[in-house]
This record gives sequence, C-alpha cells and structure tokens, in this order.
Amino acid sequence: MLARLQFALTISFHYIFPPLTIGLGWMIFMYNTRYQENESVVFRQLAQFWTKVFAITFVIGVATGITMEFQFGTNWANYSRFVGDIFGAPLAAEGIFAFFLESSFLGILLYGRKKVSQKMYWFSSLMVAFGATMSAFWIVVANSWQQTPAGFELVTEMVNGVEVQKAVLTNFWEAVFNPSTLPRYSHVITGALTVGVFFILGTSAWQVLKDRNTEFFRTSMRTAIVPCFAVIMLTMIVGHKHGHQVAETQPAKLAAFEGIWETQTHAPLMLFGWPDQEAERNRFAIQIPGMVSLMIGGKFDTEVPGLKEFPPEDRPPVAMSFWSFHLMFYMGMWMAFIAFIGVIFWLNKKLLDHRLYLRLCALTVPIPFLANEVGWMAAEVGRQPWVVYNLLRTEHAVSISVPAGQILASIIMFSLIYALLFGLWIFLLKRQFHKGPDALETLEAEVK
Repeated sequence: MLARLQFALTISFHYIFPPLTIGLGWMIFMYNTRYQENESVVFRQLAQFWTKVFAITFVIGVATGITMEFQFGTNWANYSRFVGDIFGAPLAAEGIFAFFLESSFLGILLYGRKKVSQKMYWFSSLMVAFGATMSAFWIVVANSWQQTPAGFELVTEMVNGVEVQKAVLTNFWEAVFNPSTLPRYSHVITGALTVGVFFILGTSAWQVLKDRNTEFFRTSMRTAIVPCFAVIMLTMIVGHKHGHQVAETQPAKLAAFEGIWETQTHAPLMLFGWPDQEAERNRFAIQIPGMVSLMIGGKFDTEVPGLKEFPPEDRPPVAMSFWSFHLMFYMGMWMAFIAFIGVIFWLNKKLLDHRLYLRLCALTVPIPFLANEVGWMAAEVGRQPWVVYNLLRTEHAVSISVPAGQILASIIMFSLIYALLFGLWIFLLKRQFHKGPDALETLEAEVK
C-alpha cells in the first residue's frame, strides 16, 4: 500500500506539468505561425510571453519526472523484472527521440530569437510542440501495454534458485500499437491541449480582472476561446471512442466506471449514485435507461457485462473507479459550458464585457488539471487488481526487500520537496505574470 501511495504521489504531482507544456507548446506554435503569416508583432509578443511560462513549467516537470522512473527499480522490482524487456524500449525512445528534441529546440526559443532567422525560430517552436507530444506518445505506449498487452511471449527463468516468469518482446510494432495505444494517446493529447488553452484563457481573464497589461491579456483571451471550444469538443469525441475500446478489451473496468452489476441489455447510464461494493448494488442512483448500451453498441439491446461476471477478487475498486470517471465527465461538461458561452460572447464581440464570465474563466483554471488527474486515476484504478492486465497482479509486483519504514520516510521527504517545488512554480509564474510581456516597441525595434 505504501509503494502504491508513493507512486500515486509522484505521478500525480508530475502530471500537473506535462499536459500544460503540450498545450502551451501548440499555442506557441500557433502564435509563431500567425506572426510568420502576417508579421503582426502582437503574435510575436504572445509567443514570447507564453514561451517563458512554458519554460518555467518544463523545468519543474523534468525535476519531478526523474524520481517517478526510479521507483520501477526500487519499489517495484518484480514488476521491472516482468516487463523490463518491453518497458525499457519506449522509455528509451521517449528520452532519445522526444525529450532531447523538445529541450534542444526550447533553447533556441528562449535564447536564439536574435540569433536565428524567423523561419528557424518558427521551426523551433514546431519541434518543441512536436517533441512534447511525442514524449507523451512513448509514455502512453508503455502504459497502454500494461492495459492491453500485445507482441510478447512469457518465458520462465531462474532467479536466486526460484522460477519466475517475464514477458519478452516478440513484435515491437504489435507492442507499440497494442489495442489501446491510439485511443488512449488521442485522449491524452486532447486532454493536454485542454489544459493549455484553458490555462491561457483563465490566467488571462484573471489579469484583465486585475487590470494588469490589460490589452495584451485581452488579446490572449481572444486567441484562446475558439481553441478552447474546439479542443473540448474533440476531447469528448475521442473520449467516447476510447470508451468503446475499454468496453471491448477491459469490460470489468467499464462496468466499474458505470456502476453496472448485472449483465444486461438496455444498460443505464448512472448520472449520480454510490456503488456499494459489499452489497453489490447502487445507492441513490439517478439513471438514464439504456444509454450505456446505446453509446457502446449503437443500439439499446447491446449487452453490457456486469461486475458479477467477474470473481470478486478480480474486480477493481468500484467506488473509486466510478467517482474518478464521473468527476472527469462532470468537469468536462463544465469546460464545454465555459467554452460555449465564450464563443457566443466572442461572436458578439462582448467577450470581455462580462466580468462574471471573466471570473468563471479564472476559476476554471484548475479544472482541466483536475480532470486529467482523475481521468488517469480512473484508468489506473480501473485496471486493478492487475498491474499488467490479466498477467501480473499489483500485489505480486512490489519489491519485497524494501522495508515499509523506508518507503514511508521517502513519501514524507517527497511530499516536502514537492510542496517546495509547487510553491516555487507558483512563485515564478506569479512573477512572470506581474512582469508581463515584452513591450511592443521593443519587439518592433528588434524585428527591424
């Protein structure tokens, strides 16, 4: 349990930062593209300001990601032994092909704008966004293989006189493009884009409310509102497609998400309720009849397996799976509402006239971060009790030689360090927003 808690702590904290850098990366590329097209200096100003915010977030993300990977060998030795032949390849690819690409070209964005041509600067912004996105791909490949293993065979070897099994890679491309990779990756990327665009929208709204660099942040808001609407709609579409994949490959997870106990046609969609795992029933349920069957199979008489189809020891923690999934859904609906209202105001050229809407945008800044966190919680808790689905149980993956006291001490240490890092991130962001963008006059002179 302590090993699980430590990994949950490190991955949850680390995942604050990668989605933001992916979303900001593509917005920065968009700003540089607009500048490349019409040479309007305001887009150069936007690109440079948000690049500085990107860099602050990138550094904290790198620092928090390293400790996460070390846990595979320290706390999860049996897991590492089982998946090492497969898991090492995507992690190495992430470092060599993605992280180095992103970090190298980020240096040009930060320090090379006066030393390289505008086309090279534009290309660098593309490579930063592409590198961040590809970094996520290889991480999702590794995680998706745990969800839907493919391209491997099980072999037995002797370790300290004991026979142990491990998975050996037999087909690299089958392992990379296992059944859940593309649905999960598309959902991860759209979720990350959602974080980036809503961060720009909400933080800009807050600066407008505080009357700081008002004209710049008004422009920043206007450039973010349409991407907010487009991205949240796309996230819902790919999330729906991802649900189809879960229904096909991990039916116990889907049943936990929806609180479905009995195998049935016309399976209802539970909008609200409390799954009681001991009584194997739902309490206080508010349901839409037949909606899960319709969404999964396209018709009301689609049969959906219930949790009772699976032995109790093979069922995921139902309440946590259900609530993390539903919280993600609720927060997605809220973001869709904010984006929809924003588009209406934007079309009527009244986006910045409604202070209540500006406050709602500012209050929405944490929502996409939380939606990403609980979405991953649903994915990982819903896979339990398996760390590699139907092959290796989580309880059998832990390092038995690491004392619980050492894990607890490291949890306390990480918590303190992460609190300091989070405080540093907020401090640096606050200072950057107070400093504001470079003056248009300075940028115009620089261009000349």
